Amino acid sequence: MEKLPLSPELLEKRIEDIGIKSFGKASIREIVKLASTLERESGAKFIRMEMGVPGLKAPSIGIEAEKKALDRGLASVYPNIEGYRDLKTETSRFLKLFLDIDVHPKGCVPTVGSMMGGFASFLVVNRNDASREGTLFIDPGFPVQKQQVKILGHDYRSFDVYDYRGEKLRDKLESYLETGKVSSILYSNPNNPAWICLTEEELSIIGELAKKYNVVVIEDLAYLGMDFRKDYSEPGKPPYQPTVAKYCDDYILLVSSSKAFSYAGQRIGMLIMSDHLFNSKFPDLLRYYTSDMFGHAMIFGALYALSSGVTHTTQVGLTALFKGVNDGSYNYLADVKEYGEKAKIMKKIFLDNGFALVYDTDMDKPIADGFYFTLEYPGVKDDMLLKELLRYGISAIGLGITGSTHKGGIRACVSLVSREQFPVLEKRVKQFHNDHK
Repeated sequence: MEKLPLSPELLEKRIEDIGIKSFGKASIREIVKLASTLERESGAKFIRMEMGVPGLKAPSIGIEAEKKALDRGLASVYPNIEGYRDLKTETSRFLKLFLDIDVHPKGCVPTVGSMMGGFASFLVVNRNDASREGTLFIDPGFPVQKQQVKILGHDYRSFDVYDYRGEKLRDKLESYLETGKVSSILYSNPNNPAWICLTEEELSIIGELAKKYNVVVIEDLAYLGMDFRKDYSEPGKPPYQPTVAKYCDDYILLVSSSKAFSYAGQRIGMLIMSDHLFNSKFPDLLRYYTSDMFGHAMIFGALYALSSGVTHTTQVGLTALFKGVNDGSYNYLADVKEYGEKAKIMKKIFLDNGFALVYDTDMDKPIADGFYFTLEYPGVKDDMLLKELLRYGISAIGLGITGSTHKGGIRACVSLVSREQFPVLEKRVKQFHNDHK
């Protein structure tokens, strides 16, 4: 059993044992396995910042609704592929009350998490025009989404948005769209991993250019409402969650239950198609699906083939959550503000010990405190920072796999780090700093 810091030789041996060929390209799950292995061998509990998973209890309102649904016998009944009717209705209400947009319930379809929602989106959006090649990712972003398009054999383009904020975004975006090869644009807002929050100006630019070049926007709202600088928790009252839906006709929104609702284990999200996109016809879809209507191809083509529906009782649980939020009896953001409070404390620990934020500003304002933040350490470049922190019992992921152009940086997730671990984190970060001055 080795004490911290672990020897470089042990670290390299375990990297080899796990089969990680290029450490800079190691996936999140590979880092999870490596950190767990090192944790067992060292006997020291690691500070786990690599996984973007919730660290809060699931709300009882959803759990109790699922229990009642099980007692009613829904476990033996196939769910409707289009989704539980009440869930579709409450999702449409939620969109009006918290995003101030109108979407018909028929376009609100449950998926097995937003991961599946993204995959299904690529399956349809990137096949609606045979002359186009694939997705433009506004990076940095969630690495697995690029893995999904690769699996499907689609091409993709990407750029790091940090140096193209505000009006600068227009020319950069158009340089890709004017090629005529882009079928979809994808980004997350708030952003994973940088926690950048796109402004109304930037969303209007994206929407305007998407309309000009007939591109579908896929907006990943995994962290909906979690820019804690504003209060998005009051139903039907501004401010509303910013969305590209205000500025274009053809969009898909991916609304996850995992983070904002702490319902990750139930693997349910909502794929929301705009009314215009749902009813649009694309003859090239007939190459893969029985209908050229987008909504029909999505539901009865892609989603049916992927899962044949989402767990019946889980849909009932999410319905109860949405209804509670819509009725104002459950404030979905009250609990998750804990993430922002923890981020503020953890950032200070690192910044007081020689680290710096990679993505440090959001336009002209300091980056918000939220689910993630990004770090670099002067003089420790490329993959070495991630490796060195592992030696000190701290795990994260490298920014390289997110599409970031900032080499040597890491993404830290606050969710699994308890407040009780803060003294341990501070001690290890101080030791790291003293050893690397």
